[in-house]
Parts: sequence; C-alpha cells; structure tokens
Amino acid sequence: MVDQAEADDLIEDDERQMIHSVFELGDTFAKEVMVPRTEMVFVERSKTLRQAMSLGLRSGFSRIPVIGENSDDIVGIVYLKDIVRRVFEHREAEQSERVESLMRVPYFVPDSKPADALLRDMQSARVHMAVVVDEYGGTAGLVTIEDILEEIVGEIADEYDTAAPEVAELADGAFRVLARMHVDDFADLIGIEIDSEDEGVDTVLGFVAKRLGRVPIPGASADVDGWRLTAEQGAGRRNRIGTVLAQRVSVDDAKAPEADDA
Repeated sequence: MVDQAEADDLIEDDERQMIHSVFELGDTFAKEVMVPRTEMVFVERSKTLRQAMSLGLRSGFSRIPVIGENSDDIVGIVYLKDIVRRVFEHREAEQSERVESLMRVPYFVPDSKPADALLRDMQSARVHMAVVVDEYGGTAGLVTIEDILEEIVGEIADEYDTAAPEVAELADGAFRVLARMHVDDFADLIGIEIDSEDEGVDTVLGFVAKRLGRVPIPGASADVDGWRLTAEQGAGRRNRIGTVLAQRVSVDDAKAPEADDA
C-alpha cells in the first residue's frame, strides 16, 4: 500500500522509506543498533569526581557507565552534568568524593529485545541510555534513544558532521583512515602484516584497542611495525573515535611511551 501510494504520487520517496523503516523496527533487535562493548568508555566506581570529569571531557561523552570489578559489572551511570554541579557547589568534592556517590541506577535490556519495544520502554522509563546484556549476563554494549531513532530517520547529523573519505593520504606520507575501515585493507594500505582472524578484530579501531589493551580515547596511540596509530576525535554529537592517523616513526620515536588514556 505504501509503495502504491508513492506510485500514485500521494507520498514522497523519503516518506515511503521512513514508513518502511517504522515497520521494520519490530524486526530489528537491540544488538543490531547498540554501540558495541569494544567502543564503550568506562569509569571505575572508586575514581574521584575530578578523574571522572577529566575522562568525560577528554572522551566527549556526557554519560559514562560505571564499573565495579570489571566491564561485565556495570553498577551505574554517571552524568557529567551531575559531577559539574556537585563540584561547582562543593569545590572540595572534586578530590574527596568518588564516582559511586553520584552514579545513577543503570537500565538493563537484553540484546534480543525488539527495537520498537525498547523505544517504548525507554520513553516510559524516561531514560536516554540502556546497557545491553547478552544471554550470559555479560555486557554486550549500550544503546541510546538516538540509536533507535536513526533506524527510522537515518543518520542524525549536526553542523559539526562532515563526510570524510575512508582514506586520506597526507603530505608527509601519513594516512588518515576511518576508524571502521577493515583492518586487512588497512594493512595492505600501509604495507604491514596483520591478519584479522589471528587478531580477532575487524576494524582499525578494534586493532588499536587490542594493542592498547583498553578502549582508545582521542590522543591514545599504539606502535606497530614502524607505524604509530593515533585515535582521533570524530565530529558531531556521537563523540566517538572517527579516524585513526597512521604515521611512520623512527626507532627512537617508537621507544617513546604511548599516550595514556586511563
């Protein structure tokens, strides 16, 4: 009926696509729209408010999951605005209080939950972010209302978003590549040996994260076979790592300590 309505010039093509997306939302699951665990930034419950505020400002995230023993033990969500308000009102709290004193109760959902039902539940519960768990109770990722809405209306961009090419060759022989570029294609580009199956990762960002042993935030870097791979901030409201800068390094440079993103 929708297709026929478009054929009869009753609706536009973009309206037809949006209506189809609404119908398909019931067949889309939380695990398909979530931000995967490998791209999540965490903060330990024992960190000071100053440390959490620093992480929020450096990573660009205003809501950060709080963990206990490990990344499968998410005990809360801390909001940057709560930290700023507390520190503004009580300056000494910056060093004396811990993240756990301000964290909010996390909202958990199974990774098999249909996206349309998830949207309704999040609206009803008045939460913007939900932690997605797998069938074993481990953390699979997190999802926001925006992630679900983008399944209907497409990518939500703002004035800071720009369309970037997958590969940009720079004047000094360096390369800037999209963080989601396949790691095998990246290895061919810069002429090094990387096997995605052996590494257990698919993307350049995943490869950097594995070498670092933690989730990269802007400025974090790892050295591999004469190249330094540096995570760069993405544009727009998502605040995710958007690109990775690959630069050749000398032997002396390679001995320099990696950027700390703890």
